[in-house]
Amino acid sequence: MTARLLPLLALVVLASFLGILVMEVPRLDLGLVIAATLLLAIWDLFRGPPSGH
Repeated sequence: MTARLLPLLALVVLASFLGILVMEVPRLDLGLVIAATLLLAIWDLFRGPPSGH
């Protein structure tokens, strides 16, 4: 359970930080980079190695 909960918590922290950044610096190019970063992080969360390895 911890093996799945900790990466999810890290994703929430990353999304919170990037959300604050995009709210303070509202630029389209920065928003696109942040969206790509979050998509890659979510993809890595679900497509990463199975727990226990």
